[in-house]
Amino acid sequence: MSEWLDLFVTAFQQYASYMWREITHPHWHNYFYWLIAISLAVYGWELIQPWRVYQARLRRDFWLDAFYMFFNFFIFSLVGYHAASEVAVHAFRDMLTMIGVEHTIAIRLNQWPVWSQLLALFVVRDFIHFNVHRLLHRVPFLWRFHQVHHSIVEMGFAGHLRYHWMENVVYRSLEYIPLAMIGFGIQEFIIVHLAALSIGHLNHANLVLPLGPLRFLFNSPQMHIWHHVKQLPEDHPYGINFGISLSLWDYLFGTACIPSNGRDIELGFPGDESFPRDFVSHIIWGFRRTKNSVHGVPDPLVGQHGYQQKR
Repeated sequence: MSEWLDLFVTAFQQYASYMWREITHPHWHNYFYWLIAISLAVYGWELIQPWRVYQARLRRDFWLDAFYMFFNFFIFSLVGYHAASEVAVHAFRDMLTMIGVEHTIAIRLNQWPVWSQLLALFVVRDFIHFNVHRLLHRVPFLWRFHQVHHSIVEMGFAGHLRYHWMENVVYRSLEYIPLAMIGFGIQEFIIVHLAALSIGHLNHANLVLPLGPLRFLFNSPQMHIWHHVKQLPEDHPYGINFGISLSLWDYLFGTACIPSNGRDIELGFPGDESFPRDFVSHIIWGFRRTKNSVHGVPDPLVGQHGYQQKR
């Protein structure tokens, strides 16, 4: 136990030092300033060529979503998640060792050319996130956390990173083993991370991106806005357009749906009028539950848009 406590303290100190270096020493591999730069670039594009011209430049919840960008990227790890993750990974590896498993690498991706490592990592990671995203809509307990993201009623780039802190836990936990099994060892993975960040920002932005045939491969604002529609098509009661960076998965698995131009559709979910709008209420959201509803928001045992979920 003392070994794990020491690991937690060391990991916490290392992440705190990392964050301080990121803020005080800008460099080309700096996530902190890349987040700011990409956000400003997409926001500037929104201001110059908005899709919904009637939407305020500082849309509803703009500053809340801006805070979420830094909270989910940095602050949440700083308050202990990074250190706890290090302990969990260490404990998991100890457990594997106890049962005679020396390593989890099934494919030695680090022996591939760098470009193919980056491409494989991007595709595999996005496929994992696509499936985790579907779970967030299908599993009642997880949907309650995901409601924070779907409480967005006006789309804008900053909405990309507005999500409950438990989504960090769910995504990172479920992606750990499959990504560990491909054993990539490159430093340039920041390229994959920044590509996904840019696409996610654009998908939530108040923009038009006519992709032509590439729409069957990449996600877009015109596709993703339908993921946030308040009233889903009856044949898709749990959601549509789950793709994060790639739309390919939705077309392959039958969840792609763009009924019409979605510029003016109503966003959110039934009951979101009573959903809390402040950060403090959001961070504890999902852990409180009553028989039928919480603050007027439908109980998660009823599907996202009012359809009864199977127990």
